Amino acid sequence: MNKINVIGIGFRPLEKKARDILLGSDAVLTNKSLHDVFKRYDEYEGVRDKIIVHDTVYEMLDYIADNFRDRKIALIAAGDPMFFGIGRLVIERIGQESAEIFPDLSSMQVAFSRVKETENNALMISLHGGPDPKKRRKREYEIAELPYLLKRHDKIGILTDRDNGPDKIAKEISGADAQMYVCEKIGYDDEKIIKGSPEEIAAMTFEYPNVVIIVGAIYPEGHPLPVFGLREAEISHSRGLITKDEVRAVTIHKLRLPCKGVFWDIGAGSGSVSIEAARLCPGLRIYAVEKSDEQAENINVNINKFSANNIEMIKGGAPEILKSLPAPDRVFIGGSGGKLGDIVAAINNKMDSGIVVINAVTIETLNEAMRSLEDGGFRVDVSEVSISRSKPIGDKKQMSALNPIFIISGEKNRCQAD
Repeated sequence: MNKINVIGIGFRPLEKKARDILLGSDAVLTNKSLHDVFKRYDEYEGVRDKIIVHDTVYEMLDYIADNFRDRKIALIAAGDPMFFGIGRLVIERIGQESAEIFPDLSSMQVAFSRVKETENNALMISLHGGPDPKKRRKREYEIAELPYLLKRHDKIGILTDRDNGPDKIAKEISGADAQMYVCEKIGYDDEKIIKGSPEEIAAMTFEYPNVVIIVGAIYPEGHPLPVFGLREAEISHSRGLITKDEVRAVTIHKLRLPCKGVFWDIGAGSGSVSIEAARLCPGLRIYAVEKSDEQAENINVNINKFSANNIEMIKGGAPEILKSLPAPDRVFIGGSGGKLGDIVAAINNKMDSGIVVINAVTIETLNEAMRSLEDGGFRVDVSEVSISRSKPIGDKKQMSALNPIFIISGEKNRCQAD
């Protein structure tokens, strides 16, 4: 059986096996920029007449799918094809058994070596390229998430593209106490390493291709925030209207949040559940639905305070406003404005599978929540959370009870562990 041989180039001579495969291929696929790089290799002359230059990755993949069973095909790739590269796309198209990968150094490896920073514990992300027009693939991270990511990672390596370059990245993290390195045209004769603050980098222009390394962290008041477990006092809210810490913890546990997907927070109030969810799952798209002007302002303050850029505040009342939102994978209902049955029906119409969690204070709301979820085909479980907190009485402490809360969870097409 023929295999597609994906051969990384850029920094080192080809290993013997990759060289022999390349010279024995019927066709060698590449793009224009890599074609220019490959001309510097000794093997180029041996395959000059076999080279097919494509304009896009998807043209290459289509050619491979149509021809690899009958022709010996080599694909020239940049650096390490399995580091945010074409290797993954080839395997997705034709399967693991039909592909062989020969990596070179990745540009990110070389960049970290150039700036003399270790890669240990660094977050590596790619802003390179748009979504697959056939699969509508979304990037793992978007540029707007960088301020949030810097709160959790003090070192980030970024593969850029022409639309998401160093200056745009720098503008997104303006004000951060961080150092940026731009490694421009790594491996080329005119390679450059530029170092500066986000404000300095934002004012410059750069040659493509390039990679960015950010070192440093943004912490409000100089202290790192927890990934999970924000206190009520840390979240802007009004008149005590906030999901209490202990209840919030149980609620989020019951939601079993996925790393990616869509989460609706209906009657979001201060947005405390949304904020915690956003910090736990930066790949989750969160829609915080709230009709109160005062609470909507609190949500916006909290989004900015915690750089929770994966939250979108939706001003309006449910269930009407829900029609315009993408289908949810998870839903939390903290407030319903007396329309709980209609809200659950609207969720049921849009949700194929997932989990809905409803917090209730009264027996009547508990009964309505259970009935609405069961009528919609959800498997329903109920927990009662009773919390007591210590409070000082003179020089001693005693426990003071908060109102008990019913936490109702409904699961549709029972989800497997994420």
